Amino acid sequence: MTGKTERTALVTGASRGIGRGIAEALAQNGWNVAVGYHTNETAANEVVDYVEKNGNRAVAVKGDVGSAEDRLQMVDVTTAVLGSISLLVNNAGIAPTERKDILDESEESFDKIITANLKGPYFLTQLVANQMIAATKSGSIDGGQVIFITSISSYTASVNRGDYCVSKAGLGMAAKLWAARLAEFGISVFEVQPGIIETDMTGGAKEKYDRLIHTEGLLPIARWGTPADVGMTVAAIAERRLPYSTGAVIPVDGGFHLKTL
Repeated sequence: MTGKTERTALVTGASRGIGRGIAEALAQNGWNVAVGYHTNETAANEVVDYVEKNGNRAVAVKGDVGSAEDRLQMVDVTTAVLGSISLLVNNAGIAPTERKDILDESEESFDKIITANLKGPYFLTQLVANQMIAATKSGSIDGGQVIFITSISSYTASVNRGDYCVSKAGLGMAAKLWAARLAEFGISVFEVQPGIIETDMTGGAKEKYDRLIHTEGLLPIARWGTPADVGMTVAAIAERRLPYSTGAVIPVDGGFHLKTL
């Protein structure tokens, strides 16, 4: 990337699904990418190869975002290999191991989901934001951006996975809080809200969603979403196409959020 200012993104949960779509879209737009992953090193290295084949630099960074020690290690490896982080994409998240009615769900499941989906991204943002502020003041980067990947589950009640819905609703508020706090430093924050996206996470409900989309008219844009749909949205934000916006919610949901008669 001679002659260009290198830009580094840390994307959590980037070895598969939506995170992989985001990493690939960023690579296509000239970003270096730290590919965050928890367990699947082989898949993470495939994404690293993709980024490098697009002429950028990449590194796989292992860690559980719910762990303070792992968060610090992920950031340290990213900055050591790729330089200052100018884009953080909080994508990593987990679904309940077993869907249970909220009358029966366990505190153990609730704590696990909240730690991974809400606490982890919240405090990873705190860590990276402080580094972005310092890097901006030193001239290493020109401001920065943070993107929270939430879900239509942040406002759509699914009583058989309440812990997941609560975690995504909380993440939406986290995006607003960080947007309000970081604006003075030139750091913009966005919430990207995917709908029904075809990934391994939704694979178990494919028959249900096929029926809702193709037969029952759930979505104005009558197809499944793809990781690339989310990736292109993130890439547009990363290219600073929304310079006078922060704290905005951007649906990538085929029009699910529309109320129609």
